[in-house]
Amino acid sequence: MHVIATAGHVDHGKSTLVRALTGIDPDRWEEEKQRGMTIDLGFGAATLPSGAELAFVDVPGHVRFIKNMLAGVGGVDACLFVVAATEGWKPQSEEHLRILELLGLRHGMIALTKVGLCDEDLVELARLDVAEHVAGTFLEHAELVEVDVPTGRGVAELQAALDRLAAATPRAVDAGLPRLWVDRAFAAKGSGTVVTGTLTGGSLAVDDELVLLPDGHQVRVRALQSHHHQRATAAPGSRLAVNLVGVAHHDVRRGDVLVRAIQWHRTRTVDASLQVLDSLDHEVSRRGAYVAYLGSGEQPVKLRVLGAHPLAPGESGFVRLYLPVALPLRPGDRFVLRESGRRETVGGGEVLDVAPVLPASRAAPTARWSGSSASGASWARPSSSGSPVSGGSPTWPAGWSTHPGCRSWWRRWPRWWREPGRWASTSSRSTSTGAALALVPDIKIEAGRVTAVEATDRAAGHPCVAALDAEPFAPPPPDGVDRTELRELARRGHIVAQDGIYFSERAVLEAGRVVARLLVERPEGVTVAEVRDAWGCSRKHALPLLALLDGRGMTRRRGDLRIGGPRLPQP
Repeated sequence: MHVIATAGHVDHGKSTLVRALTGIDPDRWEEEKQRGMTIDLGFGAATLPSGAELAFVDVPGHVRFIKNMLAGVGGVDACLFVVAATEGWKPQSEEHLRILELLGLRHGMIALTKVGLCDEDLVELARLDVAEHVAGTFLEHAELVEVDVPTGRGVAELQAALDRLAAATPRAVDAGLPRLWVDRAFAAKGSGTVVTGTLTGGSLAVDDELVLLPDGHQVRVRALQSHHHQRATAAPGSRLAVNLVGVAHHDVRRGDVLVRAIQWHRTRTVDASLQVLDSLDHEVSRRGAYVAYLGSGEQPVKLRVLGAHPLAPGESGFVRLYLPVALPLRPGDRFVLRESGRRETVGGGEVLDVAPVLPASRAAPTARWSGSSASGASWARPSSSGSPVSGGSPTWPAGWSTHPGCRSWWRRWPRWWREPGRWASTSSRSTSTGAALALVPDIKIEAGRVTAVEATDRAAGHPCVAALDAEPFAPPPPDGVDRTELRELARRGHIVAQDGIYFSERAVLEAGRVVARLLVERPEGVTVAEVRDAWGCSRKHALPLLALLDGRGMTRRRGDLRIGGPRLPQP
């Protein structure tokens, strides 16, 4: 399956093409139908004559809804760029093309629409106009098809061209790191919360336990659906609807992201490259109200240019972005930067470092991506020179290099990794990082998790954990504990929050065992009151604790009863 985004100016026929190709009207809202204009993202799917499956994300073309457009193009494989022959190249045609380039898109085709309303000379002028504007971009050599949907002209040719585009577009890679940026959330009758998005990085399966970030809801996959078909598993590159247990639909927002918690490092500070658009009429500095579009979400960010001077129009450089919430990002993620005050696209780039080591004032920007991140952090990466590091560092595999400033940081690694779970998983780094860590003495890597050989997690003895363990089913509120400490304890898996109440991880496991014992006596199911009495707590604590068990698959609801789930522990 490939995911294709439409792009182009308002009223150039993007939704009409999707409807002709899929038989589905992507305009879901009554207001869109009344105004004849796409406002929010629309979706459709089609099977091409070759048997290839395509999923379409239809984006709005009006400048007022550019943030909705940005939410839809983050995870696509290619684009169907639409230009009306009656109007030619327009302002949003230009902005959409620049956004797609900033996001790193490299595959696409062009549909020249409404040709039935033009004579041959006007159509030829429109072709020349398009060719002039896409020259030097990834669409320079893209196939162009003339289409007129009302008469059916060119629709078959468009399907054949999409077939060729799908064959030329690489398939999504399964790296074992599933991530789904949510672009829509709703409640389905009889099913509960459903979220949709484009799955990247890895596969998902029914009953997988995930975390919904940035709020940290622990959820379980109840069902998967792609192209209106139920799936037991879903591969990366799929447009997917995921039925979740453990969160209400009104607690999910566009821009939230589903991942496996143990695999990802969450960050609020990243160093990145930034390519400033040459059409900008001012420099880019730290002054400005910036918004970064990452995945399907928009994040108001503070920006710091790494270097002595602001970035001029058309210039590229390095920046540090400070996010308002912690997100699961990795090097290579693309973003678009806009300035909300001026309502303009500033530029875009690529995340280089998700854990900057040096302060911004001391960061040493370098264009050598193979050598280091912009901040001077010491993540090893393949070197184009093929020469290993020398000068006192450990022996590195041939073909790798590190930033020269990493040697002092290397000497701190044994101490740095003494706290287990400092980074949740080596797989959130590059593969070369995992191999580099294997060279560090007194370090072990098990299931992608890095710990010191004889280390103990001092956080396990935190007074808050002890207090929650002392009253497992009726825990006291964590008064006096800093929220940063609570987040760290939750990240390390010692505590878990549900509906504003904190439980220790031991309490959740023991609660499951108590329910398992009850179900031995009452295999038909147990009521909330029976579980509450067995735990010796009030309904205030019993309901969120049961929600946690439901979310982890230990229990399931059947009417007013709870029955055993697939992950119910032994009594």
